[in-house]
Amino acid sequence: MSMEKVVKPYGSEGSKKEQVRTMFDNVAGRYDFLNRLLSMGVDISWRKRLIKEMKQYQPAHIMDMATGTADLAVMAAKSFPEARITGIDLSPNMVSLAKEKVDRAGLNDRVEIRVGDSEQIQSEADFFDGAMVAFGVRNFEDLEKGLQEMHRVLRPGQPLMILEFSKPTIFPVKQVFNLYFRLVLPIIGKLFSKDKKAYTYLYESVQAFPDYDALKLVMEKVGFKKCRWHALTFGICCLYIGEK
Repeated sequence: MSMEKVVKPYGSEGSKKEQVRTMFDNVAGRYDFLNRLLSMGVDISWRKRLIKEMKQYQPAHIMDMATGTADLAVMAAKSFPEARITGIDLSPNMVSLAKEKVDRAGLNDRVEIRVGDSEQIQSEADFFDGAMVAFGVRNFEDLEKGLQEMHRVLRPGQPLMILEFSKPTIFPVKQVFNLYFRLVLPIIGKLFSKDKKAYTYLYESVQAFPDYDALKLVMEKVGFKKCRWHALTFGICCLYIGEK
């Protein structure tokens, strides 16, 4: 079991997994709009960086965990015209929106989206030759278990790539980031999604999450090799890479 502090969206009642599913079901309709607004569009460049790093591996079948509304899955499908993408997410509402996005992009023949649990992936071992997750590992109930599952379903030598928020350390980025995430973001989130707790949870979960070398150590503990990380946009986000 992972030892990091457990932060839940709605307090102590119910498991983190149940609460995360409820939270994303609640905000699904405004999720893409708020992502663009709250990150000022920079999240798109972070996903592009992940895809650029993935290209050296030329994956033919990629697993996208916690796929959300399939932003990363669609970007990967467009960047790898021969590849198949399988995306899973806990939230049925997010999956419905993701399927609509895939359909609009004309990618139904290569992108499959389904409801699924990243800590219990319905797949045989050594099946995928690329795995990725954008802003999802922070929401795992058991971080180690989720990373172990990704390791299990990957073929030897193939990469896992994780995008996740991190805590900036540089002045004044650290101070501005904390002010924005702690005070401004929940107000905007409540205005547009009617679920202020979802965006209070975002700040709290980032603060509690192991980032930089701490996450790299967890990846190594479950068996990933050649683990490294790249800080993006002054350390607001981090790209983690490991190979099975």
